[in-house]
Amino acid sequence: MMSKPKLTDTLDFPTDLNITKSLFGVGIVGLIASGLGYFLDHGQFFFSYLVNFAFFSSIALASLFFVLLQHLTRSHWSVAIRRIPETFSSNIWIWALFIIPVLLGMHSLYHWTHPEAVAHDPVLQGKEPYLHSTFFIIRQIIYFGVWSFLGYRMYNKSIEMDETGDWGLQTLLRRTSGPGLFFFAITLAFASFDWLMSLDPHWYSTIFGVYYFAMSFQVMFATFILLILFLWKKDLLTNTIKKGHIYDLGVQMFGFTVFYAYIAFSQFLLIYYANIPEETVWFLERLSGGYEYLAYFYLFGRFVIPFVVLLPKKTKSNYNIVATISVLILASHLVELYWLVMPVLDHHGFHFNWMTVTSFLGLGGIFFGLFFHKFKQNKMVPVNDPRLADSLDKH
Repeated sequence: MMSKPKLTDTLDFPTDLNITKSLFGVGIVGLIASGLGYFLDHGQFFFSYLVNFAFFSSIALASLFFVLLQHLTRSHWSVAIRRIPETFSSNIWIWALFIIPVLLGMHSLYHWTHPEAVAHDPVLQGKEPYLHSTFFIIRQIIYFGVWSFLGYRMYNKSIEMDETGDWGLQTLLRRTSGPGLFFFAITLAFASFDWLMSLDPHWYSTIFGVYYFAMSFQVMFATFILLILFLWKKDLLTNTIKKGHIYDLGVQMFGFTVFYAYIAFSQFLLIYYANIPEETVWFLERLSGGYEYLAYFYLFGRFVIPFVVLLPKKTKSNYNIVATISVLILASHLVELYWLVMPVLDHHGFHFNWMTVTSFLGLGGIFFGLFFHKFKQNKMVPVNDPRLADSLDKH
């Protein structure tokens, strides 16, 4: 028999902590401001929106992968913190609504949606069976259908285990996770192709799906760390999620910092080495006109500095250091997505627009508002998971 975990914390999110209303308020104001910007420059609106949609979607999707992976591997260390990614991934079915502005702005975002452009471009004609507006919309429905089903199912069965104490549900969750990871990998790769890579339909990278995944998984750990530190600041789960969990998250974040750098450099090196004009021009546009400074920022912000700082063992247990690096990684992730997207709109050089900020606040407020709205509905920890005692004892 597995031992019953000894929990001394209050596991219910405080009802008097009105963070949800504040976040939704910020989100609504940000979206309204961005909506007003649409009438001033609708092209800028859609590009700014896409940057931030890809940013927050990456956190939700990486969280879904994390939950599936933990169940499939029967992981113990992560049980105490697993309700956080479960909550993020459970909201994907609602977050799917925010793909609608991207679909409405397809003509502004994606060059291949212009029939006259396709008619005079042999490359676009060759890709037309895939880069087709109707098929694009159908693919988004499939992607979010798969992610929503997996996220909703993994969360609900975990909550059911809390309520019934039926440990047999962990077998069901593990059996769902195996094929779930397979379908997740395929849909995430193609979603990254659709949302980001097809902005420039003449350029492609076969590693781009892994590149977006590596970015997402690294920033997911940074998000978890900051959320846990926020909960601690509110005197929540201070005896349940322990210092060792932060250390483990720091180790994982360090590991995926290296993995991200490996994937990003591999993509760059292969294109640089081949020196094919239609491939190198994509990088040339992003390494000139002011965009090179954004590249330097995210190069140091999400690899060089985190690698050097997190390399010593002690720094991964220092809350202030880990929190600072997490913020830097999140900022670098946003800058890198901006660097990927905006040169398609601003060919002649870097030009910052305020709608990027309002879209960030709008989508971010809604994204985290949905998180805390769901997070406070049930226990903040999977209390009846049979591996919870081991997760607590290990740390």
